[in-house]
Amino acid sequence: MAHVDVDLNNVQEQFTFDGKLKKNVTLIGGIGLVLFVLGAIFLMMGGGHEDHHAAVEHATEVASATAVHEGGEHGHHAEFHWYDRIIVDVWVNGVFFTGIALLGFFFFALQFVANAGWPVLINRVMLNFRQFIPVGGIVLLLTFLVGGHTIFHWTHEGIADPASPNYDSIIAGKTDFLNTPFFLFRMILFVTVWTLFGWALNKITKEEDNGDGSTKYFRKAQRMSVAFLIFFGISESITSWDWVMSIDTHWYSTLFGWYLLAGWLVSAVAFMSLFVVILQDMGYLKLVNENHLHDLGKFLFGFSIFWAYLWFSQFLLIYYANIPEETIYFIDRLRSATYAPLFFTILITNFIFPFFVLMTRDAKRKTILMKMVAGIVIFGHFMEFCLLIIPGSLKENGGFGLTEIGSGMVFLSIFLYLFFTGLSKGGLIPKNHPMIEESIHHHT
Repeated sequence: MAHVDVDLNNVQEQFTFDGKLKKNVTLIGGIGLVLFVLGAIFLMMGGGHEDHHAAVEHATEVASATAVHEGGEHGHHAEFHWYDRIIVDVWVNGVFFTGIALLGFFFFALQFVANAGWPVLINRVMLNFRQFIPVGGIVLLLTFLVGGHTIFHWTHEGIADPASPNYDSIIAGKTDFLNTPFFLFRMILFVTVWTLFGWALNKITKEEDNGDGSTKYFRKAQRMSVAFLIFFGISESITSWDWVMSIDTHWYSTLFGWYLLAGWLVSAVAFMSLFVVILQDMGYLKLVNENHLHDLGKFLFGFSIFWAYLWFSQFLLIYYANIPEETIYFIDRLRSATYAPLFFTILITNFIFPFFVLMTRDAKRKTILMKMVAGIVIFGHFMEFCLLIIPGSLKENGGFGLTEIGSGMVFLSIFLYLFFTGLSKGGLIPKNHPMIEESIHHHT
């Protein structure tokens, strides 16, 4: 590969968020809003709620038997109203996009801790994932305050009172951790600290742009990143228990924190790949070459395999450890005419498709293939989060239809708008980063 001489004083690019891109982002939100409203109308008219009792009869019987055996009320849920599905859909999107924003920012901090030079040219792409974190936190907080009873069975009145008909002995044993004040405290604490870390690291990198070219800002960012990763390791696991696993209170998985991390992380890498290609199509990131895209493709390929490994391990641990009471979580999804198609579809979109398409070296260097795989992986993991959350909250009254797709597009539009707005505030390239030349001449 020939050496390219670059004037580092003029390497920085200024992104402008307007014109066609802004229209397209707004259009995504507009179409999503129309689909969401149509879906809500169908739900109100009864068109969005079919009778799936026959399809889940076996699952319900097993659930009831499990509940009786454990002394709980696993099969109990309140009467369904059309707006319950809307509340759960908003929670799904809040969890999905906040997690992606967090993992994108995690990937940025990880580069400093790893002393990685190759991604310097796209560091700002990773950094600006953080823009959605506080917004997602507010959405989740408001959704819980408005519809926590719909989403979480453990919030129901009398659930821990032995004298109440709603008493559940299993949930009662978890009330030290699963109680509303402590839950809200954890949510607010985690989102606030993530947001502050994002603000601090963004401030350091902007100071570096105007600095003297020394490594003091890099070392400062590195120390800050180490602190963030330590906090992230604890908070992400607890968040996965709180926001998703506690919906199915009678079920637990010892690797659930890793499992959710894998889904969020591969989705974040898919978004990174899309953003890099989109920016290059618009004439930005001129110094980013196919080798950078190749590395993103390797991460997308590798994390897809990592996700599939954990996906299968959920089954393997239950089988190997002989804990049949844990199978109800999968029976509810596998034996339902509503959820079974999703269950097998995500295996294709999240593993089989990216595995075979990105297997070769050349595939990772072709923008059209990277766009296609990234888009399918993002949609596949969105379906996965619907499958993780909706059945536990809504039982047979849930599904995957217009409200899910529409709300997903609305949140995607907000996510994109915040990302590109943040990207426009400052240069695209961290010009005084000590490893900028390594990134410019990156070759694999």
